[in-house]
Amino acid sequence: MSIRQAFLFRPAFFLVLLLLAQAGSSAHAQTSAIELAARSCKQVSSCEEAVILWCNGYRRADGDNDGIPCENVCSSVEQVNEIRRVIGC
Repeated sequence: MSIRQAFLFRPAFFLVLLLLAQAGSSAHAQTSAIELAARSCKQVSSCEEAVILWCNGYRRADGDNDGIPCENVCSSVEQVNEIRRVIGC
């Protein structure tokens, strides 16, 4: 699936655009929405990216429903909740 197709079939990623537009100069604003749309847990490099994906509809990020998306980069519920608080998710 091309990035364009992923964008068309995953409308939640349009929310990422809004989030990035509102974020200003924060760390997650440095990752483009197109890059995020093409990512999965294996491809994210930070817990912040994982939380953005999860908050914008990538439900497979938390497959075991423990509140920690992409456990390869996120280590605790507290870490995830702090990121969610900061980004407004």
